[in-house]
Amino acid sequence: MATGALSRWVTTPVSKLGEMFLRTPALARAPIALYKAGLGGMLGSRMVLLEHTGRKSGQPRQVVLEVLGHPAPDTYVVASGFGESAQWFRNVMAQPQVRISAGRLSSAPAVARRLAPSEADRALSDYIARHPRAWASLKGVIEHSLDGRVDPPGTDLPLVELTVRTP
Repeated sequence: MATGALSRWVTTPVSKLGEMFLRTPALARAPIALYKAGLGGMLGSRMVLLEHTGRKSGQPRQVVLEVLGHPAPDTYVVASGFGESAQWFRNVMAQPQVRISAGRLSSAPAVARRLAPSEADRALSDYIARHPRAWASLKGVIEHSLDGRVDPPGTDLPLVELTVRTP
């Protein structure tokens, strides 16, 4: 079996399994319970709890996302692995005033902004350089869920910058 064929033979089922995990609400929402119990710090600074408002319902919503970058002490970059159709992404694009918890930071007011394509390419390239093994695992899952191109340059993966607001 050629290397490319072997890679597809292994990564396709793993990607489908990863996507199934992410699309199973009880599993995908499990980290939220850690934050609610005051144990979100256990997840370190690689994860962020994003509290946002439902664009139609006006109800509070929460999601835990991996931090792709932390370019400044008050700034976190996250990706929408399910693209522009992800509910959290649609919500923060409609209402960018959010709250975030990460590491020792707890429910801090922040503002969300979608990164421009060049900024997204740069942030994703930096993440891939810092975490090549994590990216190797995530890439297939994201490509399968997006059905699009995720590698920079020209990634189809929406990236969002979360900046803590100072009072």
